[in-house]
Formats: sequence, C-alpha cells, structure tokens
Amino acid sequence: MIAYITRRILLGILILVLVTVMVFLVMRLLPGDPLTLFISQSQMSLGQLTSEQLAELRHQFGLDKPLMMQYIDWIGGVLRGNLGKSIFYTTEVSTLMAERMPVTLYLGVLAFVLSSVLGILFGVVCAVRRGKWIDAVITVVANIGITIPSFWFGILLIYVFSLQLHWLPTGGYVSPFADLWESLRRAAMPVLCLALFPIASLTRQTRSSVLEVIKQDYVRTAWAKGLSERMVVFRHMLKNSLIPVVTVMGVQVSMIFGGSVLIETVFNIPGMGRLLTQAVFQHDYMIVQAGVLIVAVVVVLSNLIVDISYGWLDPRIRYG
Repeated sequence: MIAYITRRILLGILILVLVTVMVFLVMRLLPGDPLTLFISQSQMSLGQLTSEQLAELRHQFGLDKPLMMQYIDWIGGVLRGNLGKSIFYTTEVSTLMAERMPVTLYLGVLAFVLSSVLGILFGVVCAVRRGKWIDAVITVVANIGITIPSFWFGILLIYVFSLQLHWLPTGGYVSPFADLWESLRRAAMPVLCLALFPIASLTRQTRSSVLEVIKQDYVRTAWAKGLSERMVVFRHMLKNSLIPVVTVMGVQVSMIFGGSVLIETVFNIPGMGRLLTQAVFQHDYMIVQAGVLIVAVVVVLSNLIVDISYGWLDPRIRYG
C-alpha cells in the first residue's frame, strides 16, 4: 500500500512538472506583449516612456531574462511559496489567489455535493425501476444534460429566473458568512450550471453499475432473506457498484473547477475562474501559471484519493 501511494505521488509530481512546462511555454507563445497591454490599459503611451523605463519594467517582472531562467525563477519561487507578482494588479499572485480561491471553492464544493447526491440517487432509482416511466424520464433528461453547454444553460437560467420571473439575482457573490440566504440565492444558478454535466454523467454511470450487480447471487439471496428494499439497495447493491462511480466523481472535480472559468464569467462572480479568464486576455503570465498549477494540484490529489478509496470499497483489491 505504501509503495503504491509513493508511486502515485511520484507520478503526480511528474504530471505537475509537465503542466508547469506546458503552461509556461504556451503563455509565452501567445501573440502580444504583456507590458504593452499593461501600459495601454493604464492610460500611458509607449512614447511617454524612455527605453530605460521600459527596460526597468521588464527587469522588474523578470521579462528580460532567457526563457529557461524565467522558468527556473518561477519554479524556485513556487517551491518557496511565492507564486510571483502580477503585471496588471502589481501585487503578489498569492494574495490574489487567497482572495479569489474561497469563492471558487465555495461554489465548487456545493456543486460537487449536489452532483454526487443527485447523480447517485437518480442512477439508483433508474436501475431499481428499470423499464418504468421514471427510468425513461431521468435517462432522457440525463442525456440532454450531457449535451447542453454549461455557459448556454447559465444564460438560459438568467433569462428565465432573473429577467422573466425575478426570483433570483442575475449574478454576483455574497459571502455565506455575511448573509447566508442571499449567498445561497446568488449561488443557486452558478452551482446548478457547474453540477449539470456531473449529475447527468454520474446518473448514467450509477445506473449502469447498479444494473451489473442487481442480478448477482448475493443480491438474490438478500431479497430471499426478506430484507427491505432500502437495505438491499444501499448495503448490497450500491457499495459493490461504487468503484466506477467513484472514478467518475474524481473526474468531476476537474470538470467543476475547470467549468468555473466560464460560469464565473457568465455570472460575474469574483472567483479564481474569472481571474484566470481576465489574465489570459491580459497576458498576465504569473496569474495564469499559478491558477493552472493550483487546478492541476487539485486534480492530482482527487485522483490519488480515488485510487486509495478502491481498497476500502472492495477489499478484494490489493495494491502491488
């Protein structure tokens, strides 16, 4: 077990290194100069700056060094807990991330819990009531949910629930510690958009997994003993069909945090996703690099947790 976890951690570190190299090179290959964009947006003119001032700016942000040295400086800073300094905000990236990360985590955790509960529940209901009308309805809705783009669904929700029915605000964010009810009202549509695809995919996977075990001998024995349906479903069926489901749940983490980039932009939420979107257009290298690295760390950790959970879900699994 320890040897397996060690191998997985080493593999995760290798993946993170490759991610840092890719995002570093891709940002440098984008057309445009971040300093030029910064100067233009700060209502300054390139003609107002001398060559010495431009050189000083490049030196300040480390853009005057060779690419290899820039990468080494950045990685060295990351290992020391320093994510660099933003060109456009002229402040530490770690400070910006500390301000925006709780917002994204709040929405992401709500979406993950919602998708996990509803996806597994709908999947079990479809499997137990296979061929019934409720199975047909949920399956059709799940198939539609997989195909709908989350940003389009968000725009549709704004039109219906905000502009037409006036039930929910169009966007924005309120901390749950400041006003819980208003926070939930503003988070309702973004969370639903983030959870739409995970609910649909988890429903399909849970239905398929439960159907594979529903006719096993131990399930027939449980029914023959006169156990209640709830006992048979949750103690005998669900646990033995959870390995593929847990795998999908691990993938959902990356989908939810990746989808926050679009959803936070649609609903004008000041989270990490919106910050990354703005940073890409502004060529703010440090913010994009730090943001992608954080998302990669979350994905690697979630995959590690999923792999370790296999042994708990199925004692027959042994780690070599």
